Amino acid sequence: MQPNLQHSSKPAVEANRGFQVWWQMTRPHTLTAAFVPVLLGTALSLKHGKVDYGLFIAMLIASLLIQAATNMFNEYYDFKRGLDNENSVGIGGTIVRDGIKPRTVMQLAFSFYGIALLIGIYICMNSSWWLAVVGLVCMTVGYFYTGGPYPIAYTPLGEIFAGFFMGMLIILISFFIQTGTVDATSVLVSIPIMILVGMILLANNIRDLDNDKENGRKTVAILLGKKNAIYLLAGMFIFSFVWVFGLIISGVAPIWTAIVLLSAPKAIKAVKGFVEHNIPIKMAPAMKATAQTNTIFGFLLAIGIFIGHFVS
Repeated sequence: MQPNLQHSSKPAVEANRGFQVWWQMTRPHTLTAAFVPVLLGTALSLKHGKVDYGLFIAMLIASLLIQAATNMFNEYYDFKRGLDNENSVGIGGTIVRDGIKPRTVMQLAFSFYGIALLIGIYICMNSSWWLAVVGLVCMTVGYFYTGGPYPIAYTPLGEIFAGFFMGMLIILISFFIQTGTVDATSVLVSIPIMILVGMILLANNIRDLDNDKENGRKTVAILLGKKNAIYLLAGMFIFSFVWVFGLIISGVAPIWTAIVLLSAPKAIKAVKGFVEHNIPIKMAPAMKATAQTNTIFGFLLAIGIFIGHFVS
């Protein structure tokens, strides 16, 4: 179905300026994917000295802005390619449902990038200018994740890019700006978060498998099929929990990080939801549970590290 550029059945954006509409455009349920890595990277830096809260807040805001902008690029390009309509499941909906012009979405996305860039300059001034290169790469990937002629999200590499750039790299940058270095512990602790962030995309692709196949995408879920994709999701959940216990046994992480087990019910709910349902709208709760698994797991991991630092 081709997009209706005129939106004749929708009210003009001037008639729909409610805060909720603009807030929904950022897809707030995904923003924890930016918040958790910053918190975790900062928690890991405690053993190296005092935390610079100015840099922490700057990194947090910049990460949230880039995540929100990436979501807007996603909405814009899916609309332009005719993949979104009023009945689509799991989208922000500001273009096809709320009447906001596509151009406005892109302008706001690039405005967020501009603000993040200015914040990045402050971070570089107080840490290292090498981060400018890393930050620009992250922003470029954020754009081409769904933008450009060959979007990363439409390939089997989507989960890898999402996990690395939105999970591991944010943790390592947050750690670096506080300590001036990256150590083995920060890399090892970031691995389960990298995996879980990637699983958010896998869950999305499992839900959208049929529609994505019709539109020529080549995601991991399509290549594996729904059943094997669910096996992969479950296996990665298990691996993430086992990895943390491996870190505890090896002395890399404090025993307190075992509280990540409290996020296991969400992981189980996600897997069961995908197993039991085939209709996209009925699989939406399973996708939500996948995102919540990442949020709760990462938050608890950071809390465990905080506790381990102060009681040791």
